[in-house]
Amino acid sequence: MSEDVLIDLGRRAMLVTLMVSAPMLLSGMVIGLIISIFQSVTQIQEITLTFVPKIVIVMATFLLFLPWMLSLMLDFTSPLLGDFRSLMN
Repeated sequence: MSEDVLIDLGRRAMLVTLMVSAPMLLSGMVIGLIISIFQSVTQIQEITLTFVPKIVIVMATFLLFLPWMLSLMLDFTSPLLGDFRSLMN
């Protein structure tokens, strides 16, 4: 296996990882920002107020984007596992 193949494989793996995790990270960041603004406006400084909505939104986002994430991961791993013998030479 040449270095170019390994570098391309690593690059594609990092890109797939970023794309799969992006919806959940972005939704958690947006809901965290909204809750922080709400806490600043109302002066409610309850620490636990942020955890439950974040967990609910991240889980809902996960369930909503699960088919897309699975197809993205399968599109990455299927050719990789199918060409496993050629990668070993």
